[in-house]
Amino acid sequence: MLWHDALPAVLHQDLYRNLERQLAWGQPLVRVFGREHRTPRLTTWEGEKGVRYRYSGLTETASGWPRLLLPVRDRVELLTGQHFNSVLGNFYRDGQDSMGYHSDDEPELGAAPWIASLSLGASRDFVFRPRDGGRRQCAKLALADNSLLLMSPNVQFRFQHALPRRAGVTQGRINLTFRNIVQPQKA
Repeated sequence: MLWHDALPAVLHQDLYRNLERQLAWGQPLVRVFGREHRTPRLTTWEGEKGVRYRYSGLTETASGWPRLLLPVRDRVELLTGQHFNSVLGNFYRDGQDSMGYHSDDEPELGAAPWIASLSLGASRDFVFRPRDGGRRQCAKLALADNSLLLMSPNVQFRFQHALPRRAGVTQGRINLTFRNIVQPQKA
C-alpha cells in the first residue's frame, strides 16, 4: 500500500532538515557475500532502548526513541495499523548513494515481517525483482517526498527490492524503514 502526503504539514515541515542534523548518521562496515565494505549510504538505528538488529554482519542496538521520531512513528502506526519498535534510517546524500537488492527477512523480524518505508527529500526509484532467482526488475515505484510504502510479509517472501544509483540526482533522500523486532538477539 502506498500513501502520498503521509505526514501532515505540521509534522512534515522541517523534518528532513531536523533528521539530517539530529540523528547520528554513520557509514558502517558491512559484510556482503563474504566481503567487507562501507555502506553506500549513511545509516542510523533508532528505537526502543535495547532493541537489537543484525544484518550483513553488523549488529545495531537502539538507545531509545529520539523525541523527533516519536510523532513520526505514531503517524506511521496510525496509517498502517502496525506496531513498530524500531527504525533503520538510510540517508542517500545524492544519486550515487544506493541500496542493493535484498529482502527484509532477518530472523529477529519474525515469521511475517511488515516494513513501513517513509521517504523524505528527493524522489528515487524503488525497484523489485522476483526472489526465486529472477534477475530482472519486475516493478518500479517512484517514491516521492512524504510518501509511505507498506510492504507486507508476502512482499518479503516473494521479492527483493533495491534503490539503485541515479545519475543526475543531486538532492538528498532520507528513508525511514520502520520495523518490529520480535526475537531478541544475544549480545
